Amino acid sequence: MPKISHKGQQMPASPIRKLTPYADKAKLDGKKVYHLNIGQPDIETPEGMLNAIKNIDFKVWAYTPSEGTLSYRKKLTGYYNKLGYNITPENIIVTTGGSEAITIAMMACLDPGDEVIIPEPFYANYNGFACQSDIVVKPILSYIENGFALPPISEFEKLITGKTKAIIICNPNNPTGYLYSQEEMEALKVLALKYDLYLFSDEAYREFCYDGKSFISPMHLAGLDENVIVMDTVSKRYSACGARLGCLITKNKQVLAAGLKFAQARLSAGMVEQIAGEAAVDTPDEYFESVNKEYTSRRNTIVNSLNRMEGVYCPNPGGAFYVVAQLPIDNADKFCQWMLEEFSYENQTVMMAPATGFYSTPGAGLNEVRMAYVLNNNDIEKAMICLDEALKVYPGRSVGVEEVKAAR
Repeated sequence: MPKISHKGQQMPASPIRKLTPYADKAKLDGKKVYHLNIGQPDIETPEGMLNAIKNIDFKVWAYTPSEGTLSYRKKLTGYYNKLGYNITPENIIVTTGGSEAITIAMMACLDPGDEVIIPEPFYANYNGFACQSDIVVKPILSYIENGFALPPISEFEKLITGKTKAIIICNPNNPTGYLYSQEEMEALKVLALKYDLYLFSDEAYREFCYDGKSFISPMHLAGLDENVIVMDTVSKRYSACGARLGCLITKNKQVLAAGLKFAQARLSAGMVEQIAGEAAVDTPDEYFESVNKEYTSRRNTIVNSLNRMEGVYCPNPGGAFYVVAQLPIDNADKFCQWMLEEFSYENQTVMMAPATGFYSTPGAGLNEVRMAYVLNNNDIEKAMICLDEALKVYPGRSVGVEEVKAAR
């Protein structure tokens, strides 16, 4: 029998989705499963976006330009320039989801064997995208004790070699919800310029910043025009994950020219999605104000519930809609599977993502899980009761968070 490729063997499974068969079986067995594993919001997609699809009137469902339709790129330019990005439509390549923006950025900027530094824990699919492109991820640990703040720049410099070509940040962060400060972004700017590195900025959660804190993009920092590549998506901003519509933004003309060749190779992003995306730009501010208020409430519910549990610690995130919590467990992968296979409380259980998959460092995140607070407050409260009960009876219960801190 023919064998699969080495790359196919090395490709990591998604910690967000790999336990889905166990969740499906739990549902078939009659259990209610609270899905905190995936960032699929229950917030309604803006009405204008849905109406644009309903009112489509064309005779031929045609290809679009590889870089995206000009009308959509013009609308996007208006949106980003309101944020102070100072771009033109020529600075944008429309992509099939934010995922393709990341892969095109990697392929356009990095050669096989090149190294990219990523603060971890990080979005799990960066590992998969790096595997696809034969890029080497050089992780730099951030720690739950200080809320996963950016590690000192001196720690970045220890990792830089002749093969280092880029740094990737996700701000606000997935999976931790950490929101980078002005000072941290300025420090990254200095580093990128000193070593002539690309700075990839994944901004999928830009709209979700809490407690009056401000979002800072490297696009706001003077002198970085040739270094910055922004990867973005409509998935989270408009609760439109299924649209699979994103974009790559840069002022670096060489990157744009190379990226366009990769975009041409895959032909084009979807026409219907771009029509919907164009309408989405007109979403009123009130929509985001309401969503932000709702997510703030959900964040408070989940963080407060977690920190009341014995042996559990969860920092309060400044953005996005995720938390990483440290649990008194021996192994996050085992625990999350056990929750679906063997545990139920009042015929309910919780699906979470083991945090091991959000690290590249072996053994990191072994007692951590990521949870997405994308369900309503009532369901989050029920899920937290379920989790608390599970921790009381889990066979692999380990030491509490204070003992873990002391061991460090």
